[in-house]
Amino acid sequence: MFKWIAAVIGYMYFRFPGAILGFIIGTLIDNWTKGSGAAFKQMFGQEEQKVSPGDFELNLLSLCSLVIKADGQVSQSEMDYVRSYFVQAYGKERANATFRTFNELIKNREISASRISQYLAARTKYPARLQIIHFLFGIAQADGRVSEAEARVIQEIAGYLRIGRMDFESLKAMFFKSADNAYKILEIEKTATDAEVKKAYRNMVKKYHPDKLGHMDEAYRKGAREKFNKVQEAYDQIQKERGL
Repeated sequence: MFKWIAAVIGYMYFRFPGAILGFIIGTLIDNWTKGSGAAFKQMFGQEEQKVSPGDFELNLLSLCSLVIKADGQVSQSEMDYVRSYFVQAYGKERANATFRTFNELIKNREISASRISQYLAARTKYPARLQIIHFLFGIAQADGRVSEAEARVIQEIAGYLRIGRMDFESLKAMFFKSADNAYKILEIEKTATDAEVKKAYRNMVKKYHPDKLGHMDEAYRKGAREKFNKVQEAYDQIQKERGL
């Protein structure tokens, strides 16, 4: 990009010799910015921040505790769900270490959904944040149903995680039964045309494909497959209803 800008400026002042010189200088600048991409992004605040595995696990466990306590009842089935998930994701020893640290340092402190969620939003990719919301709904449903209080807390967390409204409603629909559930999961209205249904299905397959979480632990990839299967079930249901 710089080489063409420099060439034009060079031509304006020194005609063809200036254009050639500007092109050479601009090429050097282009090569430098490509080779120093990380420093360039950091200078302009575009470098993606990272979160350590330990910090991610503790912050995720903090969000879990907010959902578990949302309806004023601490359900053993919900706590077992979280423990099982962490053990599957990180192994028993590491999961137990995370629970001990949480109990010693965080459990009795005030947990801020906004602070934790905004911290994670700045340090995790969007598909991973979608999986966090799916996981939180899974916790809420572990005792048989997702209460309105739990749904509100999860919606609040989703907002701080910068999850889009349609994406949130799609995830929520995977845990609530209603007449238009399948359409909500595909993020379309019941009045959508057959072509719009097919297009929505293709878009959701891309969004929730398990490969999006290929860099994360098996428990998160399992959650991605669950979302993927829900999308497939919703599409199959609509196909059957419409005779597609």
